[in-house]
Amino acid sequence: MKASQFFISTLKEAPAEASLASHQLMLRAGLIKSVASGLYTWMPMGLRVLRKVENVVREEMNRAGSVELLMPVVQPAELWQESGRWEFYGKELLRLKDRKDADFCMGPTCEEVITDIVRKEISSYKQLPKNFYHIQTKFRDEIRPRFGVMRAREFVMKDAYSFHADFESLQATYQDMYDAYCRIFNRLGLDFRPVAADTGSIGGTGSHEFQVLADSGEDVIAYSDASDYAANIELAPTLPLSGERAAAQATLNKVHTPNVKTIAALVGFLDIPIEQTLKSIVVEGEEEGEIVLLLLRGDHEFNDIKAEKLAGVKSPLSMAAPEAILAQFGANGGSLGPVGFKGKIYADFATEKGTDWVIGANEDDYHYTGFNFGRDSAEPEFVDLRNVVEGDTSPDGQGRLKLARGIEVGHVFQLRDKYSKALNASFLDNNGKSQIMEMGCYGIGVTRVVAAAIEQNHDDRGIIWTPAMAPFEVVIVPMNYKKSEAVREAADRIYAELQAQGVDVLLDDRDERAGVLLNDSELLGIPHRIVIGDRGLKEGNVEYAQRRDAESQSVAVDDVVAQVAAVLKAH
Repeated sequence: MKASQFFISTLKEAPAEASLASHQLMLRAGLIKSVASGLYTWMPMGLRVLRKVENVVREEMNRAGSVELLMPVVQPAELWQESGRWEFYGKELLRLKDRKDADFCMGPTCEEVITDIVRKEISSYKQLPKNFYHIQTKFRDEIRPRFGVMRAREFVMKDAYSFHADFESLQATYQDMYDAYCRIFNRLGLDFRPVAADTGSIGGTGSHEFQVLADSGEDVIAYSDASDYAANIELAPTLPLSGERAAAQATLNKVHTPNVKTIAALVGFLDIPIEQTLKSIVVEGEEEGEIVLLLLRGDHEFNDIKAEKLAGVKSPLSMAAPEAILAQFGANGGSLGPVGFKGKIYADFATEKGTDWVIGANEDDYHYTGFNFGRDSAEPEFVDLRNVVEGDTSPDGQGRLKLARGIEVGHVFQLRDKYSKALNASFLDNNGKSQIMEMGCYGIGVTRVVAAAIEQNHDDRGIIWTPAMAPFEVVIVPMNYKKSEAVREAADRIYAELQAQGVDVLLDDRDERAGVLLNDSELLGIPHRIVIGDRGLKEGNVEYAQRRDAESQSVAVDDVVAQVAAVLKAH
């Protein structure tokens, strides 16, 4: 491709609203152009990258036995109402009406549509298992779109759905998809981790996220320094502490703590270590009017996903209303604790062996020092209530946990019968008995992969594409292409020879200054660059560099095609 026939539109500076490196560089390199909040046009250079990602995804999905189809962007409300998600999904679901006043939505995902297809087409165990996928535009009406295509309202996703006669078959396909995802992200050249994850709004009984490691990632993952254990921090369990609880040393003492409503203020007021404090979180119970008290160490972070799964706790998790708290504790938030509380109490594992805690006294502006379980209140039920921290024992018992930030680019789920049961996707087994199908679903955020790759691969000069994702493999940068016949002839010949060898090459024949051409080649991140100038040609040489190289090397003009082709083949 010649640049004069293509379209390159770069910027010296990124717009002020772009904060992430990927957002800045995608705008500066002209990969995307903003249309409205969370909506982007994929420009020719960016679309080439997107298609490269799609091709790798498509090849590996086909290899794994998934069959491609294409489902609509607009979906009828009836299917979502049948599954129960029409109201549950919330305002992220963009609802609309057609000219007949019928309800539809812009699909954020396709569980309902694919299940409807399968229940109409498959009736016998002999037709199972089946695995379908498509690569399609999705829409989620994010309340605050940000970070460019990382969290846009419209995006491209590969979603696959499998259907099975039994759970064993589902598990086999789940493993196939897990392995396929590993191959996809390895081929794309990404540093990633598969991690155990919560099923979230999709539902089901088991899932794994695929996280690209990046300091800018919104997610935190925990992984062992001695094994292959890894999980999203929301799901990583903590373990009960070993050993015996030490004997109490202090007596229970009520202390006046005026206007102290937070752990930070309490620590400062009493000049005590934060590890000595307990914080109280009050949530609604399953029964009407019931509340549950949750206790954890002041320096630990509450995990609401874990708390929501506790017996007697209302799901979805809801914080107790201030008036309910006042009625049952006789005090407001910031001064609460277990002394005298008659309801259900859960305390985090990390508190079980501790003594002489500082805790709210259930009287506004007062706290207790020297609080001890068993002596000053009944022993609570000790459970896992917090996020893990670095240094915690790995849940598999091997090594200690480390934390890293990641960007979720893929997610696989064992849905089981969540949607097949709701939509009555059934089949006749080998005994002629009707059974509900088992389901799995498997998603990859194709547009997000592009942004995540940039977050992981860039420098102060621009993008550094991995070979599988680069819009072009090689860029030829001729100095004075329009004016120098020698440069033009050499550039055209090298261009033609690379094309003849099947190399995806861009000849930047734009009539621009040398600085513009060189800066754009680095900003665009094309892996290999050949610079041709009159001075080098007089000595029979051109300059060759890989994008990650600090310096270019002088190569004989007659050898450069063979050398570049050899490097590309080695990759």
